[in-house]
This record gives sequence, C-alpha cells and structure tokens, in this order.
Amino acid sequence: MSTAPKRALLVIDVQNEYETGALPIEFPPLSTSLPAIGRAIDAARAANVPVIVVQHTSRAGSPVFDKGSDGWRLHPVVASRGYDHYVEKTLPSSFTGTGLAALLAELGTDTLTVIGYMTQNCDDSTVKDAKHRGLAVEVLHDATGAIPLANSAGAATAEQIHQVSMVVMQSNFAAVLSTDDWIAYLASGQLPERSNLLASLQQGQQLAKAV
Repeated sequence: MSTAPKRALLVIDVQNEYETGALPIEFPPLSTSLPAIGRAIDAARAANVPVIVVQHTSRAGSPVFDKGSDGWRLHPVVASRGYDHYVEKTLPSSFTGTGLAALLAELGTDTLTVIGYMTQNCDDSTVKDAKHRGLAVEVLHDATGAIPLANSAGAATAEQIHQVSMVVMQSNFAAVLSTDDWIAYLASGQLPERSNLLASLQQGQQLAKAV
C-alpha cells in the first residue's frame, strides 16, 4: 500500500512577459495553459496542498522582467488567486539563490508539482534541480509552455521544444501528466505513472523499428 505523497505546487514565473511582453508563449497556447494553471492552483488549495509562487526578476533596465514593469508583474490568473508562499528568483532554477529548498524541507514536501513557464528553461532547470535534491517531481504538461528558438545550433518550433522536453522529463526526471489527471490523483491519493531511461529507450527503439 503506497503512502500518499506530501506535495507542494510550484507555480513558476506566470508573469505578463509571457502574454503581452517580449516572450509570448506559443505551445501549448496560453488559451490552454493559463486556465490549466488556474485549475491546478484551485485544486491544490482545496486539497490543502501548499501553493508556492515564483517570480523571476532580471537586473534593472533589462528588456525582460525588469522589476516593477508590467511584464514583470504576476499574470492575473495567479495574482487574482491566493497562494501560501512567494519566492523571487534571478536565475532559471527556482532553487538557486533562493530559500525554496529550506521552505520545502520545513513543509515536509517529498513531491514537487511544477507548472508555469518556460518549459525548456526555468521549468527544466527546476525539475532537474529538484530531482538532484531527492524530491519526486511531477510536471503538468498542459500548464506549462514553450517559445520557438533558433540560433547557431539550429532551430525548433515551440511545439517541438515542448514535446521533446516532456519526453525527456518523463524518461528520467518527473512524472508528466495533464492537469485534469493530476487533480484526479490529488483526490485518490495515488501516484502517477513514472518511466525510466531504460524503459523509455526500449519503447523508442520499438517505435523506430516500426517505422
């Protein structure tokens, strides 16, 4: 018989910059992720799961996340809701240079559920940092989002970045699931499916042979 996880919901960087600012989220679209973020926060509060809001701040005068600017402010989907704890960060991982690790230890958290932006950047960094610190991690794929990228290494659409990131996370770092499924797990006290690197490799090899 499994023990119900001691969760905390980490809401990363749900700020105006990702809707009306310089970094508009493309996939999943905001019309999907913002309502999912709201549902996750509401469900967590109803289930007495601590909600921790993270806000990214850049150096003064930065073109993005300049403290006090409209882009820096929390998006109304978060600002209009209650939350239990607040963390301000300046680097991608929500753990680096913050008191998040100490807060989670104080709360007795063993499972960190991650939502917010961006999939491949602050979410990814935080998920891997949490795993390295011995926490079980959950990522709600429809309550996160990515942007398209291109540079000297190549190019990828927001959808490609998001989908590959979710596959990698599920393979070794987190349980990846939808917001609605997570809410159902909250009610049941059960744990979501987790994969591992070997199982994910074997499934990938089988798919490659079938093509």
